[in-house]
Amino acid sequence: MPELPEVETTVRGLASFLKGERIVAARVNRPDMRRPFPPDLVQALTGATVTSLGRRAKFGLIHTDRERSLVFHLGMSGRWRIDPEEPDRHDHFVIDTADHSFALCDPRRFGWVDLVDTDAIDAWPSFVGMGPEPLGPELTVAYLGQALAGRKQAIKLCLLDQRIVAGLGNIYVCEALFRARIHPRKAGGKVSKPALERLVPAIREVLTQSIEDGGSSLRDYARPDGELGYFATRFDVYGREGEACRREDGGIIRRFVQGGRSTWFCPRCQR
Repeated sequence: MPELPEVETTVRGLASFLKGERIVAARVNRPDMRRPFPPDLVQALTGATVTSLGRRAKFGLIHTDRERSLVFHLGMSGRWRIDPEEPDRHDHFVIDTADHSFALCDPRRFGWVDLVDTDAIDAWPSFVGMGPEPLGPELTVAYLGQALAGRKQAIKLCLLDQRIVAGLGNIYVCEALFRARIHPRKAGGKVSKPALERLVPAIREVLTQSIEDGGSSLRDYARPDGELGYFATRFDVYGREGEACRREDGGIIRRFVQGGRSTWFCPRCQR
């Protein structure tokens, strides 16, 4: 599934072509993806001007001058294609401006889109109760310490809880915990303040580096321009079971299942 850096990369790629442009046409090529398309989607977007684009957690946002915002989720295999040379049978939703075409392509159809009143976007069901953005100023050592206080659940699972931090996914939690030298099984409430002081910047660093690299390009993901991201070449633990840790004081990377997902870590340098 495209994670936060992949969504951020997608939004930035779209913004360079779409911001300030008028949508001259919009069309849906099937009645639904993971969810039905909003019945007024085409009417609401046709003729509207895109005022800005943004991201909340793993959702992309396209705001218009009609005070309506398009919210999209890329699901497992979704991506936007800009000016595709040929149509694809998996292009389920298409937006046209005077100069460009933007096709939401999703072979598995786990992605979806919705229309939301812009001034009520924080009350949209998927956003209610979400924690702070990991790259925003609200994610601080003090906040995280308070959010984790007394929790017996493993820190890895706490960080995947969207009510604690919005948008963190499996890859980047594994990588951040490695950089902070924290064992993924340690109870969230037992993580010390010095460890949290390592963890918060580690989260920001791993996400920022991945965004700069264009994402991880696992499985079906590619940027809107079709290029593949290359952050996967930087992975310290994710997918490296049985390989040597990159640290001098490290051991052999191990994997175990945690909360239904694989966790990779170094048992020697993560305590």
